[in-house]
Amino acid sequence: MAADTISTHPPVPGMNPVPGQASDDRPAERQVEERDFTFAGFRYTCRVARGARPGAEPILVLGGSSQDRFSWTRHEKWLSHAHSVITVDLPGYGSADFLPATYGIDFLAAAVRDLLDSLELPRVHLVGACYGGAVGLRFAQHYPDHVARLMLVGMTTRIPDDYAAAMVRWDGMIREGQTETIARELADRFMSPPGTGRVRKHAAVARLVHQQIASQNPEQLRKSAEHNTRLMRHEWYRPEPVPHIPNLVVTGEHDTLTTPAMGRDVAACLPAGRFMTIDETDHLAPVERIADFADLVTRFCTDRTLEGLSYAAEPESVAFAGAS
Repeated sequence: MAADTISTHPPVPGMNPVPGQASDDRPAERQVEERDFTFAGFRYTCRVARGARPGAEPILVLGGSSQDRFSWTRHEKWLSHAHSVITVDLPGYGSADFLPATYGIDFLAAAVRDLLDSLELPRVHLVGACYGGAVGLRFAQHYPDHVARLMLVGMTTRIPDDYAAAMVRWDGMIREGQTETIARELADRFMSPPGTGRVRKHAAVARLVHQQIASQNPEQLRKSAEHNTRLMRHEWYRPEPVPHIPNLVVTGEHDTLTTPAMGRDVAACLPAGRFMTIDETDHLAPVERIADFADLVTRFCTDRTLEGLSYAAEPESVAFAGAS
């Protein structure tokens, strides 16, 4: 689809180098632009932070349901040293148009295809976190030629029964405006409980999650309620063929929402699947260790070693169990 609006921001100087690079490396300058597109009548918005290496395939990040295109700006200063970084508010999320729950993950995957067509991008390195992982995996299944590498973060092949039951309760509470209670419960769900293990920035991230949910305006609450309905109506994971491309499944060491065991199950659905955990993190590992997570993504997308990292367990090769 044709772009409706384009806004360009000047280059941002003073970006830090990728962790592990020599200190005398020149920092990357970032030029950021935003574009609005329309797919099937629904407007959505993407953010593009231009990378320092022209011609490198960009990194497309699909964030979780409570994230938007600005949730990854702190990662850009490392990622854009090697790649352009694209984040997006798909229909139904962030500042994009409201999307009725009759539209599911297949539709959102098709919207990602529309995004790549609109940006004239043949392929991307795709990073999908949580709900974005479900959309990203479906995109890779339906449009395999457009994915160079696939990284799934905090992903599972099934929504835990207790979480599904909680969603039904949250749906009613959202519609009644009980945001404070929902915010507290969701923060508890996303964060590992006390005693599970050391998690970096645990208290600060818990406060951030709580504040983001509790401060939602009426339109955001409406979208949140519709998102819960969408999750209940549509398949989270579908056992369809997955392309044989470099892949990596990542989970926080102490993730109690999408556990390491669940992550290994996801890796088993990917040909030549690999799995690893990030130390001292839970479900929100990308926020708790921003620089380290960005380093891991960059290493993965540039085919650098993932072994011997100070912030993560050694990568595991997981036997392929087929798309099941």
